[in-house]
Amino acid sequence: MPTEQGNAQDSSRPAGTHFGRRRALLAGGAVLAAGIGAAADELARDGRTAGRATTGAPPTKAAILFHGARQAGVTAPQQPATHLLSFDLPQTSAATDRKTLRSVLGALTRTLATAASDAPPDPRLQGGGATRLTSLVGIGPTLATRLGLNVPASLGELPPFPGDRLEPHRSNGDLLVQLCAADRWTLTIVSELAGTAAHAAGAVPRWTQSGFLPHTAPGTTPRNLFGSKDGTANPDHAAAEQWVWGPPGAHRNGTVLVYRRIHMDVTGFAALPEGRRDRVIGRRARDGVALSGTAENDEPDIYAKNPDGSYVIPATAHVRLASPRFDGGARMLRRSYSYDDGPTDRGLLFCAFMRDPAQFTRVQNRLAARDALTPFLQHRASAMAYVLPGTAPAGTLGEQLWT
Repeated sequence: MPTEQGNAQDSSRPAGTHFGRRRALLAGGAVLAAGIGAAADELARDGRTAGRATTGAPPTKAAILFHGARQAGVTAPQQPATHLLSFDLPQTSAATDRKTLRSVLGALTRTLATAASDAPPDPRLQGGGATRLTSLVGIGPTLATRLGLNVPASLGELPPFPGDRLEPHRSNGDLLVQLCAADRWTLTIVSELAGTAAHAAGAVPRWTQSGFLPHTAPGTTPRNLFGSKDGTANPDHAAAEQWVWGPPGAHRNGTVLVYRRIHMDVTGFAALPEGRRDRVIGRRARDGVALSGTAENDEPDIYAKNPDGSYVIPATAHVRLASPRFDGGARMLRRSYSYDDGPTDRGLLFCAFMRDPAQFTRVQNRLAARDALTPFLQHRASAMAYVLPGTAPAGTLGEQLWT
């Protein structure tokens, strides 16, 4: 599974937009390679995250703005918990289905904007300060083709990969919504509100999935369920404009999300000797340093060799096979989460954002063919969606779909 992507943080800011000046440092997503680098908890410096203070009381955090050129579910700092919802639109006629989609997107826009505000009307979201909710809404490739929507030409179904054990009832969907917040309570209430609004407008629930990040001190890298440091090597602003966000035009403030639900054999991996685990990943578990480096932030040198001619980072190491050096420097923005659906079903919710999903296909084909981590992983669900550009306060998500 693709994870190793370079060394930097800020990837959220549009090069220029009428929504105003935005400056953000993105938190790295939790990803499946053993630790790829440093701080996963960068604080955003952006209109979405400006704080408020009350005289005589500790400073309180303001709501993260829903409206903006790009959706906050991608640009705001990664939250500790997530909940994904997938919906289908019943197929009737193209004209009717387009009308239904407009209605669903309008309902989701109103519901999510209200829930993310400083004063959400639902009493269950009151009394504890701002919800700090972030969200994103995306369109699946099947619906886009069916309705002739204006989406990137690169959007399409992922091909099958060797070893996939995908469960249809947990995969795909016409619309994908991702909610993120600091606590499970907020996600439970908002997922109910969003699901009710979407269903009332004509969408049919398909699947849901919850995930979480570990408690991690600010400025340090979280670990995944394998115990590996996980989640720093994300593209900086310049690289994100090239590899994550769309090209100039209607899709400039949109991106493509690839989602994979990956079961992890935590017990089996833990049974390996520590040195063997490090060679499988390509990083030392104890500190996250690449086998070729001396500090956690050192970029892995995938060509470094030992005196005997063998690679310092083994040829089958996860980090090496996922390196952007094999893809002309192309990088994806990873904001993944762990999941625990019972003692026999734990793993990773791989969420990666990119301009061209062919990048994921190339990386995943390499991993499926040679990755030493493969015996401990099983891809059980998959989805792809075009993450829509954001919207102004008077607008609705998806306005560019009809042009």
